[in-house]
Amino acid sequence: MVEFKTLDDLDVSGKTVLVRVDLNVPVEDGKIADFTRIDRILPTLNELADKGAKVLLLSHFGRPKGKAVPDMSLRPIADGLAAHIKRPVTFIEDCIGEPVAKAVSSASAGDVLLAENVRFHAGEEKNDTGFAKELAAVGDAYVNDAFSCSHRAHASTEALAHLLPAYAGRNMEAELTALSKALEKPARPVMAVVGGAKISSKLDLLFNLIEKVDILVIGGGMANTFLNAKGVNVGASLCEHDLAETASEILAKAEKVGCDVLLPAHVVLAKEFKAGATNRTAGVDDVQADEMILDVAPESVTLLKERLATVKTLIWNGPFGAFEIDPFDAGTVAVAKEVEKLTRAGELISVAGGGDTVSALAKAGVTDGLTYISTAGGAFLEWMEGKTLPGVAALSR
Repeated sequence: MVEFKTLDDLDVSGKTVLVRVDLNVPVEDGKIADFTRIDRILPTLNELADKGAKVLLLSHFGRPKGKAVPDMSLRPIADGLAAHIKRPVTFIEDCIGEPVAKAVSSASAGDVLLAENVRFHAGEEKNDTGFAKELAAVGDAYVNDAFSCSHRAHASTEALAHLLPAYAGRNMEAELTALSKALEKPARPVMAVVGGAKISSKLDLLFNLIEKVDILVIGGGMANTFLNAKGVNVGASLCEHDLAETASEILAKAEKVGCDVLLPAHVVLAKEFKAGATNRTAGVDDVQADEMILDVAPESVTLLKERLATVKTLIWNGPFGAFEIDPFDAGTVAVAKEVEKLTRAGELISVAGGGDTVSALAKAGVTDGLTYISTAGGAFLEWMEGKTLPGVAALSR
């Protein structure tokens, strides 16, 4: 893991600290609909403000492609943020130039300011050093608290970190510490659960994990592609038939390196993809031509619980079935509750991440019961794939 400085190494009194956060949050009718990402940055924001820093928040919102798009302004976020953190937040009409210089000059120690969407400037996504220098002009130090954006080499996540003394915020620190414990220096045995629709989007992930974990559990639509590669007829199920050879390659490599790959043996079948659809459970060797595999059956869940009891660390990315619709969320929910139980008992270190995974865990009501849940999507996936994240590498001592 990259060695990085934290807020413990930063004396902020009287300084202006530029803090890259991720405020790309859901907004409905002009109001913030989900405060999860904001709650994660509160420790950093409050600590810096309480210690007397002028805190200038930098974030993107949406994909304006280098132009000022009114619907993608951070202005509505400023109001919701202020109400949520119970501190005034001064919104600045731009993220560089005179508006920022004026606002920072007028601010007092402990004030929180939010600059306009950094992606309103083309230099952001181009990782342009000139644009990064304009961002840095008012700052004394830089803090990255946006792990979820750190897989992108953008000006506010990468170039800026080379222009000012750079530190990891508390959210970034928590993410990196949890991820290191889960995959780089884990308590063994380690199990990884990888689900979701397609293996084509997770090939790098699968090839990396079989080198790192002891047990790889494959669920969701992905499992159908592997079952198909093993000669199982998956009927009308979601399946990437053209990747049968690749799936076989992954299974062969896993066997060679001693990684045990678990696929569902019993599944829930239906002829329609809709809530409440008539369904039945069966072995994977009994799928009819007009049936779809939409979840893992209780028998598969029982076997998985038995294997969970033997491991010390779990990394989870992706659901086991069509968790969005009842009753095909049952398998994912049952496994989630077992993971929560083992984690609370101190028998398991559990780290999960990815948008669908977080939604599924929330549906199961276990978001407070795991060791750590990452709010990152792409960054969490790329970390699991073993890739270097530019925004994290830029924090290196």
